[in-house]
Amino acid sequence: MRYINGVKRYYKKQKKTSIDFISSQPPVSVIICAKNEEDNLKKFLPLILTQQYADFEVIVIDDGSYDNTSIVLDSLKKIYPNLRSTFVPKETKNISTKKLGISLGIKAAKNELLLLTDADCYPASEFWLAKMVRNFTSKTDIVLGYGAYTEENTVLNRMITYDTLFNSLQFLGMAIVRKAYMGVGRNLAYRKSAFFENGGFTPTLHLKSGDDDLFVNRVATRTNTRVEVSPESVTWSEPKHLFKEWLYQKMRHLSVSGSYSFKSKVQIIIEPLTRATFYLAFCASFILGIFGSIFTCAAAVFLFLIRYFTQFLTINAAVRHFGNTRKYVFSLLVADIFIPLFNLFILIIKRPFKRSGNFFWK
Repeated sequence: MRYINGVKRYYKKQKKTSIDFISSQPPVSVIICAKNEEDNLKKFLPLILTQQYADFEVIVIDDGSYDNTSIVLDSLKKIYPNLRSTFVPKETKNISTKKLGISLGIKAAKNELLLLTDADCYPASEFWLAKMVRNFTSKTDIVLGYGAYTEENTVLNRMITYDTLFNSLQFLGMAIVRKAYMGVGRNLAYRKSAFFENGGFTPTLHLKSGDDDLFVNRVATRTNTRVEVSPESVTWSEPKHLFKEWLYQKMRHLSVSGSYSFKSKVQIIIEPLTRATFYLAFCASFILGIFGSIFTCAAAVFLFLIRYFTQFLTINAAVRHFGNTRKYVFSLLVADIFIPLFNLFILIIKRPFKRSGNFFWK
């Protein structure tokens, strides 16, 4: 819970100006890889192109699209002079055309500072760019942001938004205490020099995923990574609508977990392990209490309620902070138990799926 609550504490420090930010607005290149995203580019790209920032360019890489992505980009370039584009040929045989696309975009970028997002994402405010970039002090190579999913009134959506929020609070919280281990490509910034000095995506070209989390896992240190947690810095995107789509997405994300550093694997496993231990201990104590001492049963329930209400307050405070309206009550308990089991299930079944080579980024 220390890491989960870290975002709230860090934001309070930001508001009290006890965290140093740069006062200038250095030039920035926004990198977006798009595959068959003509509708999203029409809706969301203008929100990025009109950010309140002095000097920035937006580079969109058309990753072998078969729709009208190129036509949309040509049309928008006539309106926005800061929009540029390049493309990955349709016949490209690379394992990860997204990594190739991002690499092409980075090579084409005019500026040292890079801000990456996806074509189906839109910024929470016109100050998204400024809020993310203000963290680039002389010692900073990587800035991690929060990529949220919009809310819908379905059980699946509650699971997805909770999973995304909890995971984000964990990796942002750990980065705050200098233990950064991942980031998400929906809202991630780093230096162009850091990308090339660390070999870009070369060490992970054999994997279709991992253009965001594995890069951060490999390059982040205790001193070169910062986070941005202001509500204005959030990016939003639409979540999956079908369970099988979410399952596939989770498989793709977890398929690279084995490539994390050993230290990161230990850090990540601690939370679900302690969670499982707590629930198993609670069930054992409660059952033993029923057939033995009523005080044992009462103590188990008391500890359970303490944990539940602590998590209830922390999670729902984070929900409000980042601009959601949902409140997790009963669904908090369901998600808290179901999602770790769901992740374990994926980790067990993903190996044969991974060997089949059927993962694509879109």
